Amino acid sequence: MGINKKEIWRTIKFTLVSVSAGLIEIGSFTVFNEVFHLNYWLGYLIALVLSVLWNFTINRRYTFQSASNIPKAMLLVFLYYLVFTPLSTYLEHFLTGLGWNEYLVTAINMLLNFVTEFLYQRFVVFRKTIDTNELANK
Repeated sequence: MGINKKEIWRTIKFTLVSVSAGLIEIGSFTVFNEVFHLNYWLGYLIALVLSVLWNFTINRRYTFQSASNIPKAMLLVFLYYLVFTPLSTYLEHFLTGLGWNEYLVTAINMLLNFVTEFLYQRFVVFRKTIDTNELANK
C-alpha cells in the first residue's frame, strides 16, 4: 500500500492552519483571561468560537478545497462542536478544579480538538466534496 502524497500534503496544510487557529485561540484566551479576567469557561468559549470560524473558513477553501454547501458543512461542524465544547469545557472545569494550570488544560483541549476535528472534517464534513472547488480544478 503506497502513501498518498496528496493526503500527506492535506494533513500538513490542516496542521499549519490548525496552528494558526491555535494561535488565535490562545492569544484571544490570554486577553480574556489576563486583561478582562473573564471566567475561564467564558474566555475559553469565545476563543474557541474565533478559532473555529478561522479554521473552518481556511480549511474548507485551501486544505479540503471543497465546493460543498457552506451552510450544510457549517452545520456539520456546529454539530461536532455541540459535542466537543461541553466535553472540553467539562474537562477544563474538572482539571482546573484539581489545580491544573489553565494553559496546560487549554493545550490539552487544543490537541484533542486538532486530532478529532481533522478526522471529522476529512471523513464526515468534506468526505464527498474534497477537491471540488476552483483551486482543485487548476
